[in-house]
Amino acid sequence: MFLKDYWYVAAWSNEVTAEPLARMFLGEHVVLYRTPGGKVVALEDRCCHRQLPLSMGRVLGERLQCGYHGLVFAPDGECVEVPGQSTRPPGARVRSYPATERWGWVWIWMGQADAADDARIPDFHELDNPGWRARGSRIPMRCDYRLAVDNLLDLSHLTFVHQTTLGNAAVVDAADVKTERYNAGVRVTRWMIDVPAPPMYCKLMDFNTNIDRWQIIDFDPPCFVKLDLGGAPTGTGAVQGDRSKGFERRSLNAITPETEASVHYFWADAHNFNLDQPAVTDLLYEQVLEAFIEDRAVMEAQQASLERAPGRALVDINGDAGGLEARRILDKLAAAETARQTD
Repeated sequence: MFLKDYWYVAAWSNEVTAEPLARMFLGEHVVLYRTPGGKVVALEDRCCHRQLPLSMGRVLGERLQCGYHGLVFAPDGECVEVPGQSTRPPGARVRSYPATERWGWVWIWMGQADAADDARIPDFHELDNPGWRARGSRIPMRCDYRLAVDNLLDLSHLTFVHQTTLGNAAVVDAADVKTERYNAGVRVTRWMIDVPAPPMYCKLMDFNTNIDRWQIIDFDPPCFVKLDLGGAPTGTGAVQGDRSKGFERRSLNAITPETEASVHYFWADAHNFNLDQPAVTDLLYEQVLEAFIEDRAVMEAQQASLERAPGRALVDINGDAGGLEARRILDKLAAAETARQTD
């Protein structure tokens, strides 16, 4: 189940160059490249002549040449040159996808091109805002993208999966959890009051007392999850909104489906403290990357298990509230999109 009329993250901006880059999104093969003027182009990754992937060709200025018989395609997908003949066959073109750049990411629109609206690109301003420092990467994962959404909306798993970095017993035993709908998405708010700091937080702030810790998780369909995270010494005002005695960070996640059972997991961790200390940014990156690699092992094992026993009933627990609400939203949006396409 894929929602087409949405923006998806296709690449980090520095991944797209004058060399063709092959990727698959929502089950469709796409080739990305950058023109001399810096514009990102996204085309269907197949030549309309004999189906060779265009990613095996080369960029000629604004255009992309097939590596088999040399057909040349413009950024709009139109074939503009066929070597050895003066005319072009009728219908010689490939699909062109709307693409743009924002927040250091390349975004692609997989649905109807005339419906693409830049105003609908989700807000990830922390990626390039001078008040924040961020570092991230892309992690290929073999799982349904909804498993990754579930994973972020129920952080009780930190206690069991991430004991050396983000988790401790308080994450599951002491959390006051609230799940609510907001706008078109879901918010899960978790507060842990007067609890020990997890290992990573001790490395960052050298806490010598218990903390008040927050995890505020926002899901926006189809695949975007932002986490407002942090902690402050207990009783210093964080619960009332004064975070000045502690620290805060953002976990920024764009989980682009590749196929029904694989994703491009784009992520970054951002912080707004110690901005003059790159070592802090690197520590956050390394610790969170370690956690995501642990998550990948869990989610890929889940996917394999689900494929071995498709349709097997699952038992739900209280911590699933956010993920279940997100899936209801996705199902409703998919039904509406299908209805529009059949009108």
